[in-house]
Amino acid sequence: MRTRGVGNNIHARASGTPIIELQGVKKIYHMGSVAVNALAGIDLKIMPADFVAITGPSGSGKSTLMHIVGCLDVPTEGKLLLDGQDVAALRESDLAQIRGKRIGFVFQDFNLVPALSALENVQLPLMFQGVPQAERAAKAAKLLGQMGLGERTKHLPMELSGGEQQRVAIARALATDPDVILADEPTGNLDTKTGENIMKVISALHDEGNKTVIIVTHEAVVARFAERIIRVRDGIIIADGANKEMLRVVA
Repeated sequence: MRTRGVGNNIHARASGTPIIELQGVKKIYHMGSVAVNALAGIDLKIMPADFVAITGPSGSGKSTLMHIVGCLDVPTEGKLLLDGQDVAALRESDLAQIRGKRIGFVFQDFNLVPALSALENVQLPLMFQGVPQAERAAKAAKLLGQMGLGERTKHLPMELSGGEQQRVAIARALATDPDVILADEPTGNLDTKTGENIMKVISALHDEGNKTVIIVTHEAVVARFAERIIRVRDGIIIADGANKEMLRVVA
């Protein structure tokens, strides 16, 4: 297992403009007469080309934080800035455009369409962006080839292994060439060896593709791949630092 220790890169980027910034973000869910404070005031800056792992136990607020960061939800209070623009007050249609163009999602359950082939699944984001069929098919085939799935493009998800399905999901996340890759428990349904291989693929996207990568995980072994680890508990950030400094926190 590779352990990253590149705190100097984090400090070198610290003076730039955050690609994502949360200012005093709170999220309150109402369940009948009960108010649940999922996020209790989050201040967070994520810089371009950061590789961040957000960790914490079940119920800590990390999934809610992921939804806010990924523009899947909006804060009850506070600001969400994307490249300095406050997007928290945008309409859902505008948020959908941001998600479609700027953020690529990789989920634990893969979220592939069962009736579509690997090639067709990867094409979906491009179709929603109005890319012509021939162009999106060519790009999807190229991405699947880069994922080592050039011979599996016509296979349905049920005909692929878990690791292959996750690589299809990663190719789909890259289809629109997003600035940010947001991965939610990307190894949660995979065995240890396959999970490690998937993390190496995600790491390469950061190292070679200069992507901002944000992983949400409860597994310390996954968090070790990141440059920076953010620890969440009870809706607040309790620790945030470079990988070497934080390994003992997530162990």
